[in-house]
Amino acid sequence: MRKLLEDEGIEGVTCDSAGTMRAHEGHPPDSRMSAAGRRRGLPMTGSARCIERSDFDRFGLILAMDRSNYSDILAVARSQSDRDKVQLFCEFCSETDHSEVPDPYYGGPDGFELVLDLLEDGCQGILERIRQSHA
Repeated sequence: MRKLLEDEGIEGVTCDSAGTMRAHEGHPPDSRMSAAGRRRGLPMTGSARCIERSDFDRFGLILAMDRSNYSDILAVARSQSDRDKVQLFCEFCSETDHSEVPDPYYGGPDGFELVLDLLEDGCQGILERIRQSHA
């Protein structure tokens, strides 16, 4: 998403990533995902962090990759206003019929490629929404 925003010259949009479990906090991205991303020319940086209540103040949109994460995020929400910011990521996809982004951790390399396909598709949908709000 950051790369798309940079390529479009859109400024003032903050993107971040957070999980719903503290177990991986501080760890870099999975090496298999990093390799798959680099093959696509995507920078794979950062370290894992867990969602915090303050994220609902910092962000206008909070995306969950699957229904389990969606429920976990809603459990952190403090109000209906917070809950209204949470959506499933695949709601922004237009090239797939997937309703959730699968966890590729226990599968082979194809799983990471599928996740990246879904992320690229959904990020295009998010970009379109950002374009509309900046028009």
